[in-house]
Amino acid sequence: MDRAKEALLDCNESLRLRPSFADTLGHRGLTYLKLAQFGKAIADYDAVLRQDRKNADALYGRGFAKLKNGDKAGSAADMTAAKAIRTSIGEEYEKYGLK
Repeated sequence: MDRAKEALLDCNESLRLRPSFADTLGHRGLTYLKLAQFGKAIADYDAVLRQDRKNADALYGRGFAKLKNGDKAGSAADMTAAKAIRTSIGEEYEKYGLK
């Protein structure tokens, strides 16, 4: 099993034990990005943003997922908002292999 699928199993188990935990939802969103499951990533990032509207990771991750789903305007809005909160967020996501 590859690392992303293992991470997804770990995140799902963590959320079973502690539902709606923002940190785990964010990690699972990132895992969904790595697995090219962009709709699921958006759903997880939306859940994080309901808890913290200024979560730069969730905004940037959701923006990346929206871009991959063809929503250029939504992507640009999210990524711009994320960069306003943390200017290095784009470079951080590049380190995850997401460009």
